[in-house]
Amino acid sequence: MSTTREALTAIADIHAERIALGKVTIAGWVRTRRGSKKFSFLEINDGSSGRSIQVIVDSALPNYEAEIQNLTTGASVRIEGQLVASPGQGQKFEIQATGVKVYGFADPERYPLQKKDMTYEYLREVAHMRGRTATFAGVFRIRARVSQAIHRFFADNGFYYIHSPLLTTSDAEGAGETFQVTTLPLSNPPKTESGAIDYSKDFFGSQAMLCVTGQLEAEAMALGLGKVYTFGPTFRAENSNTSRHLSEFWMIEPEMAFYELDDNMQLAQDLIRYVVKDVLDHCGDDLENIIAKNGVETRDHLRMALERPFVRVTYTEAVEILTSCGRKFEYPVAWGEDLKSEHERYLCEEHFKAPTIVYNYPSVLKAFYMYQNDDGKTVRAMDLLMPGIGEVIGGSQREDRESVLVEKMKGKGLSPEHLDWYVDLRRYGGVPHSGFGMGLERLLVWITGMGNVRDVIPFPRVPGVCKF
Repeated sequence: MSTTREALTAIADIHAERIALGKVTIAGWVRTRRGSKKFSFLEINDGSSGRSIQVIVDSALPNYEAEIQNLTTGASVRIEGQLVASPGQGQKFEIQATGVKVYGFADPERYPLQKKDMTYEYLREVAHMRGRTATFAGVFRIRARVSQAIHRFFADNGFYYIHSPLLTTSDAEGAGETFQVTTLPLSNPPKTESGAIDYSKDFFGSQAMLCVTGQLEAEAMALGLGKVYTFGPTFRAENSNTSRHLSEFWMIEPEMAFYELDDNMQLAQDLIRYVVKDVLDHCGDDLENIIAKNGVETRDHLRMALERPFVRVTYTEAVEILTSCGRKFEYPVAWGEDLKSEHERYLCEEHFKAPTIVYNYPSVLKAFYMYQNDDGKTVRAMDLLMPGIGEVIGGSQREDRESVLVEKMKGKGLSPEHLDWYVDLRRYGGVPHSGFGMGLERLLVWITGMGNVRDVIPFPRVPGVCKF
């Protein structure tokens, strides 16, 4: 005859006072143990909250001497007991254990997470254990909350979630920084008469790669469904070891039929505000822990996104502001040159002191699919700059005129024939449409103040590292 175990109570529910005082069962990992032969105080965390809970274990328990006294940081346990009001300061509740089952011990000599201060660089080397630290558990809970908020925002605003392909034959950005995918034998691939690799013999009959964006396919779906978005992994083989680059990262890319540039800018603003409010409303404990660890008070910038009007300024006006401000930047400012992070942050943090959208960029700086303005020099592109980080969203009104698009593709060295299906969208009932891309990891760096995109994704992929 089988017996039913007591259902587990989440520590988050205890702190949120969703659980009545009385009998509870929790399971988690030991953060600390202190005590004596008569009793022990265990600090237990189950991953559901940035706050742990204290458990008091009396030596009368039968496994006290053999097991409980030997618990160290990292051990895993299941605890039955009474949830009571705590007489101690700094905590509202504690658990008086009536039974402790030890699932696994952690050898203190070998356990990777020691009590001493551990650098983020070291923790990347043991990324499989980072989720057990208070800081990274908080980061990944915020990541989950932000992801859910993004989906809710689009669903509430009439968007359809689509799944764009991860395998493609089109490098939409035209930068050539792609991971090739092939089934050809690498040691002896088939060759054409000219000596080039014969991709017609490959699995897809042509050269294929991992996607750098889902935008082009999202455009196709938007010109039928109206408003769509993608949310998935993208890949770039850029050999860059900086705090801003990953080889595998997650992108949110909405595309909207009948939206022009102003509509696009408004949607970006609304999305940021929705996500920020959700984080401030629901992730207070985790933000507090991360801010205390890093010393970066990100909540000021988050509140600014809710309270300050978003400024809109043309690229030309932005360049004039930067060249006349008297500031000596590391990178010079000139019309036709891309804005660097230091320029972006000056604009939104010091000049406007508000979230800032820069639009109408020079054509030479932007991709082929952006709408060409009548001046012949600029396109209807836009970047949303946030105090504390700079750019978090980049997008544009898409070029919907077939002849202009084809000429721009040729000018960028791309083959209109290869992307004939994309040109078709302009030939048959094309309409004004717009969209943007927002990197999830970059957004999370801004929200948490972690400073490096490698520390807001569970298992970072970067040049030379594809571990775990």
